[in-house]
Amino acid sequence: MIQISADEINKHLPMDKAIKIVRDVMIRVSDGKAELPLRTVMDIDGTNKLGVMPGALKDPSLYGVKVLSLFPGNPAKGLSSHIGAVLMFDTETGKPAAFLDADAITAIRTAAATAAATNALARKDASSLTIIGTGEQAETHLKAINEVRALRSVTFVGRSKEKAEKLIRHLEGDYPDIRFSASDHTQSAVADADIVCTVTSSATIVLQGSWIKPGTHVNAVGASVPVMQEIDEELVLKSRLYVDYKPSALAQAKEIITALETGAMNESHILGEIGSLYKGGLAGRDSDEEITLYRSLGIAAQDLTCADFVMKSVQS
Repeated sequence: MIQISADEINKHLPMDKAIKIVRDVMIRVSDGKAELPLRTVMDIDGTNKLGVMPGALKDPSLYGVKVLSLFPGNPAKGLSSHIGAVLMFDTETGKPAAFLDADAITAIRTAAATAAATNALARKDASSLTIIGTGEQAETHLKAINEVRALRSVTFVGRSKEKAEKLIRHLEGDYPDIRFSASDHTQSAVADADIVCTVTSSATIVLQGSWIKPGTHVNAVGASVPVMQEIDEELVLKSRLYVDYKPSALAQAKEIITALETGAMNESHILGEIGSLYKGGLAGRDSDEEITLYRSLGIAAQDLTCADFVMKSVQS
């Protein structure tokens, strides 16, 4: 069994390639070519959690599991909040084939999935981006979305404006054509944004629908378990809503679960899985005035196909 580090993953999985890999696998998922048990999350100590995400794909076959520690306090220690391993298996023998750094895979594939959805749903002239969150996913989301839209302005929003400013100092040299700003006031930061991403570990709402202007595309990414909620019900109801994997959305997206339980919406408000949109079986944005919403929970199929690509690249 080979062990593949974060450095090797970053070397062998460039963002443009990851976007294509994730887009293609979401079509396979929506075509029923994946076995994806729901993410299992075990509480450790009331704050930290352990997540387990197994999965298998057909045509071609591959399978494996991601095991991830979710430690929200890690960024303060200079560590990723998502630390663990992706374990890939040999489909001929069942033997473990590769052990890969999970936080590197997760960071890249999550942002790549967002970028693929943004490319399909955001207005073609979208050029202003607001990212709510200042952790690792903020950096990778900028990199990914800049692959699919010509960004001219980017605002980072954090509970601490100083953290957002520190992130900008780290990034601005790599993006000389982008005008950056930092904020700790979400409502004003999203008021004129063409694209908004929530990439926080917040247990409470950070983005309200009343703050979003017509024509905006929103990616809600950070809340992956039903005790967390980044966006409010109004945003869900006023948007054209797409999800990555419907069983996950119905079981683990708190704002969707609550809206269904209260009768604020019915299941048909979920227009469908993003893979169906990519394949052409589902309509996307109808006008430049619509608000579109991509609700991402993250699924093992994304991790496994990216891990499989890296594993083969390392071995070749």
